[in-house]
Amino acid sequence: MSFYYTRILHFQDTDAAGVVYFANVLAICHEAYEASLAAFGINLKVFFSNPEIAIPIIHADVDFRSPMFCGDELTIELMPKSWGDDEFEIYYQVFLKEVGEKWVARANTKHLCIYPKSRSRQNLSDEMRRWLLSFESS
Repeated sequence: MSFYYTRILHFQDTDAAGVVYFANVLAICHEAYEASLAAFGINLKVFFSNPEIAIPIIHADVDFRSPMFCGDELTIELMPKSWGDDEFEIYYQVFLKEVGEKWVARANTKHLCIYPKSRSRQNLSDEMRRWLLSFESS
C-alpha cells in the first residue's frame, strides 16, 4: 500500500536555471511523509517535539529522470518499509500530472529511532509501528 501526496511546485523550489533545486525534492518528500503521519492520526506537533523519542534521517538520496518547473503539479508516492525494531526506510516516486504514469524523480530516506538525550538507539513507538504496519499489503 502507498500514500499519495499532491503539491504544486513553487518558484521558491527552483534554482537559477528555473528547474527544481535538487535538495528541495527531498524537502517535498518530507512534506509527503509528514502528511502521511497526519493522515494516520499522528499529532505532528507532539511527534516532532517529543523529548523522549526522535527519528532522524540517517541517509537520503534522490535520482532525477526529467526536469520539474514552477507550476508543475506533482504527485508523490510514499512507500515505507520497516527494517527492524528501530529503523525504517521510505521510498518515494515523484510524478508529474501531465506526464502520467512516468516518474520524474525517485528518492529514499532511512530513519533511525533514538533517545534524544543520549543519542542511543531505541525501539520505535507503538504508534510508529502501527503506521508502518498500515502500509503492508494485505
